[in-house]
Amino acid sequence: MTEAIDPQVVDYVHDIARRARVASRVLALLNRGQKDAALLALADALEAGVADVVAANAEDLQRGRDKGMAEGLLDRLALTPARVQAVAQALRDVAALPDPVGEVVRGSTLANGLTLRQVRVPMGVVGMIYEARPNVTVDAAGLGLKSGNAVILRGGSAAASTNEALVNILRDALTHQGLPADAVNLLTEGGHDAGRALMTARGLVDLVIPRGGANLIQTVVTESTVPVIETGIGNCHVYVDAGADLTKAAAITINSKTHRPSVCNAAESLLVHRAVAADFLPKVLAELAGEGVVLHTDEQAGELAATAGVAHDTATDEHFATEFHALEMSVAVVDDLDAALQHVHRYTSGHTEAIVTEDRAAARRWVNEVDAAAVMVNASTRFTDGGEFGFGAEIGISTQKLHARGPMALPELTTTKWVVEGDGQIR
Repeated sequence: MTEAIDPQVVDYVHDIARRARVASRVLALLNRGQKDAALLALADALEAGVADVVAANAEDLQRGRDKGMAEGLLDRLALTPARVQAVAQALRDVAALPDPVGEVVRGSTLANGLTLRQVRVPMGVVGMIYEARPNVTVDAAGLGLKSGNAVILRGGSAAASTNEALVNILRDALTHQGLPADAVNLLTEGGHDAGRALMTARGLVDLVIPRGGANLIQTVVTESTVPVIETGIGNCHVYVDAGADLTKAAAITINSKTHRPSVCNAAESLLVHRAVAADFLPKVLAELAGEGVVLHTDEQAGELAATAGVAHDTATDEHFATEFHALEMSVAVVDDLDAALQHVHRYTSGHTEAIVTEDRAAARRWVNEVDAAAVMVNASTRFTDGGEFGFGAEIGISTQKLHARGPMALPELTTTKWVVEGDGQIR
């Protein structure tokens, strides 16, 4: 049985949710110009406050090191001046995007003269529960504002100082724009109970989005009474087919694994068709090892690694099922495309799966048969990202199938309502 939530924490979260609801009604009435001006002001404020953000982030990083946090997680936590600049630019990118609110999804005129329009409207109050990714704090605030939603943020304790510094800057900037500070809220009290209170505040919160590791996501999905959009883990594969251009394949493999290994769209497994394994693997495994990647290989890949003098150990089912968040990769040689598909079907988390091939029939099979939010043909897995897709910042990458799938940006933070206009018709 789930333990009861501290009533004081419930009251604390519910009070914030009520204030967020009031703020959301103000946001819902803003036009695009007002929202875009506010987003640009938030971006300017972040850049002006970069020293405070970096100083707060240094506190979090030191606490993380003291607690033995893994390097991959420290990288996710870190906000350098350049990363703060990038986060601010993401807000400007969101301001440049079309406003989804008010978009007519479909419409018609009935035989009785009634006109129907299905129109995009804000969700209302959106809760975010996430781990040590302080950029999510700003992305969620910006996307919430543009889509007319108030946000309630429950960030991980590892980023507590950074998140508080960021939200203080954002709330002050909103106030200076004449907008309610409660459009952006951070739960700073109550620990894990605050997250549980948020995900059970049905009627006060319209949607909860978890973003983090498998345990966090599963907890929110199973315990929440508020509707949830599930953002999944990224056990992503690169499959090098018999028809691959091996130069492309090497570049895609290296980029997918090493460009930023701590994120969910980094590749965790490399599958290589037997026909090209001897030509491809010794070189690419040596390159991966040179980048510091720890290699877990099946028997055939291990033999090829040994011929190249590359350190490796024996891959297990656990390795193939693991999202490493680090410079580690599992490697297997497969007999054919069917075997590659079987492997992916067994181990995929449904995030991003890439094939490298010049064989269009093989590419079509991959696209049609792989069940994932994104499938890549001759491109790095690292492109599964809201910004890279041209959506601006993203609120997360959904691996579920209802309402949203893949990178979630502005349209995914709206719902619809039906507008029916008549001239006295009765039924």
